Amino acid sequence: RFSLLLLNLEEYYFEQHTANHIINKGCRDERKFRGSLKICSKSVIFEPDDNIQPIIKIPLRDCISIKAPEDNEANNPFTRDTSGTISVVCNQVFLIKERNIIAPYKTVRGRTEHLFQLDVAGKLGDVVQTLHQLYRASCLDKMGDQAAMITAILQSRLARTSFDKNRFQSISETLHMECKAEMVTPLVTNPGHVCVTDANLYFQPLNGYPKPVVQITLQNVRRIYKRRHGLMPLGLEVFCTENDLCSDIYLKFYNYQDRDELYFLIATYIENHITEHTAESYMLQWQRGHISNYQYLLHLNNLADRSCNDLSQYPVFPWIIADYSSSVLDLTKPETFRDLSKPIGALNKERLDRLLKRYQEMPEPKFMYGSHYSSPGYVLFYLVRVAPEYMLCLQNGKFDHADRMFNSLAETWKNCLDGATDFKELIPEFYENDSGFLINSLKLDLGKRQGGKIVEDVELPPWASGPDDFLQKSQEALESQYVSEHLHEWIDIIFGYKQKGSEAVAAHNVFHPLTYEGGVDLNSIMDPNEKVALLTQILEFGQTPKQLFTIPHPRRIIPKLKSLSRTSSHSVSIIESPVSPNEESFEDLTEESIKLAWNNIAKLKLDEQYKIHKEAITGIAVTCNGSSVFTTSQDSTLKMFSKELKTIQRSVSFSNMALSSCLILPGDTTVISSSWDNHIYFYSIAFGRQQDILMGHDDAVSKICWHDGRLYSASWDSTVKVWHCVPGETLSNKKYHFELLAELEHDVSVNTIDLNAANTILASGTKEGTISLWDVTTATVTASEQAFLLLFLLFAFFFCADSRHLLSTGEDCCFKVTDVQTGMLISSVTTDEPQRCFKWDGNTILSGSQSGELLIWDLLGGKVIERIKGHTGAVMSMWMNEQCNSVITGGEDKQIMFWKLQY
Repeated sequence: RFSLLLLNLEEYYFEQHTANHIINKGCRDERKFRGSLKICSKSVIFEPDDNIQPIIKIPLRDCISIKAPEDNEANNPFTRDTSGTISVVCNQVFLIKERNIIAPYKTVRGRTEHLFQLDVAGKLGDVVQTLHQLYRASCLDKMGDQAAMITAILQSRLARTSFDKNRFQSISETLHMECKAEMVTPLVTNPGHVCVTDANLYFQPLNGYPKPVVQITLQNVRRIYKRRHGLMPLGLEVFCTENDLCSDIYLKFYNYQDRDELYFLIATYIENHITEHTAESYMLQWQRGHISNYQYLLHLNNLADRSCNDLSQYPVFPWIIADYSSSVLDLTKPETFRDLSKPIGALNKERLDRLLKRYQEMPEPKFMYGSHYSSPGYVLFYLVRVAPEYMLCLQNGKFDHADRMFNSLAETWKNCLDGATDFKELIPEFYENDSGFLINSLKLDLGKRQGGKIVEDVELPPWASGPDDFLQKSQEALESQYVSEHLHEWIDIIFGYKQKGSEAVAAHNVFHPLTYEGGVDLNSIMDPNEKVALLTQILEFGQTPKQLFTIPHPRRIIPKLKSLSRTSSHSVSIIESPVSPNEESFEDLTEESIKLAWNNIAKLKLDEQYKIHKEAITGIAVTCNGSSVFTTSQDSTLKMFSKELKTIQRSVSFSNMALSSCLILPGDTTVISSSWDNHIYFYSIAFGRQQDILMGHDDAVSKICWHDGRLYSASWDSTVKVWHCVPGETLSNKKYHFELLAELEHDVSVNTIDLNAANTILASGTKEGTISLWDVTTATVTASEQAFLLLFLLFAFFFCADSRHLLSTGEDCCFKVTDVQTGMLISSVTTDEPQRCFKWDGNTILSGSQSGELLIWDLLGGKVIERIKGHTGAVMSMWMNEQCNSVITGGEDKQIMFWKLQY
């Protein structure tokens, strides 16, 4: 029946002794109750073995005397009391869990004496001495002085003990580290010793409660997070599961060096087993639909220091549904949902106007809201029916007033909209499967409301047939299309760029300065009383999550439903011909075949290989029917290779300088090649001759792209040029008329460019690693105000099919995924060696490496799935057909290789 929740906040449980509680000693009706006497830092607690009897809690500050038998009697060997009895006289005592019922504590006021007879009489002196010491601490006027004295007593006890090595699972285990720490559970910390070996993590509580040792096998550890506890970087949380809300152990250390050393030891052990996830890597999985909205929010909470073991930093989830009155919940109507772009306090305009008026008149430091959206009180407000003892612990043995309880969903939502000081969000339990927190299954006496109604189960909205149905519909709402389209707006407010600074002011999202990370430096406060008061205020008020993003969070990619009318790249609606339900369009079949190909990309097999150049191959282009392959090389030649005849049919040299890339114009009549001699060459396939030269740059042309009569050329002269190319009227004329539409200036050489699928955005990458995005929808090309620095020489990058992400690779041996809309780096995968070229579908990468291998990567998992032997030098260029089942690579070894998928 005893739990650490019977202690006050910030109180420690030191030791226990088997004892009898004697009532009416020496009288005819003397009674003894056997049980356990527990010595705590601010109280003495007696837990009787008999469940009918109440647990007795005596606060030390309410004690009048604590003594053993009189000294003169104790010193007399003939009269010495060997019974080991302690007398505690006090003027207030709490009776808890009488008849084993969880209820508010009963307070007995007035002078009473309690006699406790220890089983081991020899311990009497030590126990009395400890109680006197703790009594003196509790009588100190100032909280800071009390905390300092209790801390000194605790540290002295920890210093006199060490981890019991007999608790090791195996005698062959090697000790790596031992230190003092506290195990953290909601509202409670329990001091003891931490030990790490080569196989296990151990925690041994000083008091042996709730068990002598907690053991975690390092091999089972899946995630580990550094935590901020009590505003200090002293916490560490260990998970042995991938997606669970609750961890296996949460430890708080006495200095950050111990915490960091333990983190390093465990992280080093597990780094070979698992990939450490960042907010960005989870974002990529979420954007692409690999994890749900619920899972993503859970991961963000974890990364932002939110933990189920710390009620002042409990995971925060949004109110989603705004309709608690309809009989049917319609998830297709936007008005069913709360506006996710605003904090709770800004949802009601009238209330917000009043708050803003007060905010403007307020002296610095200003804040808009006098309470937070997440605090221990709010968490237990929702969970009181399943965690009543936590509420009693937080509120000094009392439940809240019945009218202030979590009585009804509709009432609570209305109060969050209208209440002067109520701005709370929800907790994860609203989107899980256990509806226990909505039902008073423990039959708790939670009081009567003003109208005489007894507080029982939570009143649900009309559209929910019961608690389980309510949770089911809440989950559906969280995963609905509306929420998927708008969740990034709420993330911006809670975890993102609207959390702090001018953006927070503009979004009406400013809370008390003390709630923010870094809002106060506890180490700089010398006065212990001020420090304790401040810490208590912060922990009870609630804390803002750690800021994870400083720029706008990207939207989720919502797959378009087939029933919706599709739009072309020019936003002109195309009316589709009716398709019967059983008939799939050609486009859908192509999509399916592409998906199938990428799912089997590891089955790519070498079909043929030919050495056709004298130097490295730099570019590959293939005619529509696949019969002719054009390649460019550093040997300055453009070659046309017949796949059918397996021979070179044409070999053209435009100058003595290397060619850098090539492409075939629609209609398969013309090949364009870019050259290091600053020129771009047009070659007529039909006439077998050079057709035209565009002398467009002042340095080598590195890459070219083509769309709809426009040529885009990148150069080492630090520019990208956009040309309008008009074919000449007659064959006798020069074939093309070139008009320069735009010149896009860069600071350094431009290595590569790519157009997105809709041909609306051009990305350019420089040798220093900066990627710039350009809007190319208009006649005059403009910067779309996106430039992101990746800091290393770029080899290649490509948009994914939906144009939402850009994948790049360079000499830094990394694949980096950047969100096109926000410029945010959302994933980074380290490679063993530079990858020179690649193709990807958004999830899987096929890359050509510096050593000549083809590698297949699981981008979300951050690992290589397959290695395929290929060239003897670096893979320099790669071509893939539209169905993604045929690949051609060109290498430093002067060869081209033909690859086929073999299902």
